[in-house]
Amino acid sequence: MSLHDNDDLESKKFEPRGHIPVHMRLLSVILAALLLSGHPNVHADDAKDHDMARQALESGQIMPLRTIIEKVENTYSGQILEIELERKSNQWIYEIKMLRNDGLRIKLKVNAADGTVISDRRK
Repeated sequence: MSLHDNDDLESKKFEPRGHIPVHMRLLSVILAALLLSGHPNVHADDAKDHDMARQALESGQIMPLRTIIEKVENTYSGQILEIELERKSNQWIYEIKMLRNDGLRIKLKVNAADGTVISDRRK
């Protein structure tokens, strides 16, 4: 192994398995803080929606968010700005807003059951 090869190894970013990206940890902290604070924009329906989403995950109706994010990031390069999970016409849909590396904003609709992108709309 040459000195140059060693430099390449040091420059690669290795993340441990199960690593949760900083933006996802921050989102979890903000959501928990809002729920605990009794913030007026967080309603009882939000807690009910959260329970329904958790049940859907536990029953295998939807894929884990981490898996969906990995699939999206393999196809679309950029920064995820917002993620919502919605139930429409008896189908769970992840709605993902992204800022692509080229500066274009896109909104993806992803089938939560299998991770396929249903639509991508550029803004």
